[in-house]
Amino acid sequence: MKQLRIDISEELSDKEIKSILTDILKLSSRLIVRLKSAENGIMLNGKHATVREKVYTGNVLEINIPEKTSENIVPTKMELDIVYEDEDMLLVNKPCSLPTHPSIGHFENTLANGIMYRYRDRNFVFRAVNRLDRDTTGLVLIAKNSYSANLLCMQIREKNLRKQYLALCVGKFDKSTGAVEEPIKREGKSIIKRIVSPNGQYAKTDYAVIKYEDGYSLVRLNPVTGRTHQIRVHMAYINHPIYSDFIYGKEIPGERTRLHCESMEFVHPSSGNLCRFTAPCPDDFFIKP
Repeated sequence: MKQLRIDISEELSDKEIKSILTDILKLSSRLIVRLKSAENGIMLNGKHATVREKVYTGNVLEINIPEKTSENIVPTKMELDIVYEDEDMLLVNKPCSLPTHPSIGHFENTLANGIMYRYRDRNFVFRAVNRLDRDTTGLVLIAKNSYSANLLCMQIREKNLRKQYLALCVGKFDKSTGAVEEPIKREGKSIIKRIVSPNGQYAKTDYAVIKYEDGYSLVRLNPVTGRTHQIRVHMAYINHPIYSDFIYGKEIPGERTRLHCESMEFVHPSSGNLCRFTAPCPDDFFIKP
């Protein structure tokens, strides 16, 4: 359970609790509904309160956000590369060949299964703030409660959570820096594949070439938007597909797609501090930064 306490100052005096929940704590309407139905979800000076009650200087407002559990995800023991952890979030450096979420054919061998095993002794919901493809390595951010999930996902919507990727791309770029700003949509009836299309959703990827060797370029990429397969689609569109990309480039037997989520920057949901984390370039990148 995530617990929040606010000592009411003069600035907040005479405000409704609902106003504090939405304007100060930035809680979603769905989360507020959950609080209203919880036995001790909203407490004012130690007593149950409704969202329409007002608070005054010296009052103490306590918010207790209950947690459920992801009952359909089987806990599976596995080794996890933990980059950072506190009461609000967990940051993991995901290896290749590990899906983020369970799916057909992958019920017990995903990152979600490993996280559920780590927290098997408590009520826990697997909430991945970002998702990486099976063969993509790097940082995956998991919110450990609904409050932090709410604020972190809000940062994604407002484009305030920034991610940076490394990729090995085919060929030599004409320019050392640039941007691909092309809309993306699902291809026909395909569940997975995306294409550049004027009828798609706006998408932009900034890039900077770090090094070129033997027909391949090591590129640092900043996806300004977050469309499915955005980096892979955009690199293929400019004729620099990612090494061994089996969907948008040329598959190389025994080789994975060389894409890595290198860094992530966001505001901590509780402290408000700016956080930046990195995951080192994987050993199988044959061109290093």
